[in-house]
Amino acid sequence: MKKVRISKQNSSMGEVRVIAGLWRGRKLPVLNAEGLRPTTDRMKETLFNWLMSDIPHSRCLDCFAGSGSLGIEALSRQAQAVTFLEKFVGAANQLKKNLVSLKTENGRVIHTDSLQFLAQKNSEDPFDIIFVDPPFHFGFVPQVLDRLEKYNWLAENALIYVETEKEHPPLSLPNNWRIIKEKVTGQVLSRLILVE
Repeated sequence: MKKVRISKQNSSMGEVRVIAGLWRGRKLPVLNAEGLRPTTDRMKETLFNWLMSDIPHSRCLDCFAGSGSLGIEALSRQAQAVTFLEKFVGAANQLKKNLVSLKTENGRVIHTDSLQFLAQKNSEDPFDIIFVDPPFHFGFVPQVLDRLEKYNWLAENALIYVETEKEHPPLSLPNNWRIIKEKVTGQVLSRLILVE
């Protein structure tokens, strides 16, 4: 799998850029670590064009946050709140620092294994938009989608963005779930699913 290059500040840090909204053009430091694969600007632009009218005032869940690129972009575009789940402690700590530097209290970082976290019943308000962008080639996506449905994570008419390797097997979805957008960019397959 070809790695996405991110510009280097030093050997262990890179950066991601906020494309639009409140923090448009801001560059934020991120760790260069094995398995962290920030969504490219091109793909991020496609995704947020898809979500343009849905992001404002939405509650978002970033399931494999990594750099936090998707969730921070959502906050910049007036999402009400974003919960970031990240297993790697270094990435989680850097994400917390970035949220502090952006002076926002609308982002919450939880250092956790996403699969374990989603396997518990959600007792808070469910989420309107969920970003599912896990490390490739581990087969995490079907497990995540199953848990999102089973444990009360999804608001009515929730939208789920799924990013996988291009050769990922077709998704087996519940009858009331519908893929409404789909795009291949290089080796990456992006899908937007509507839960009806």
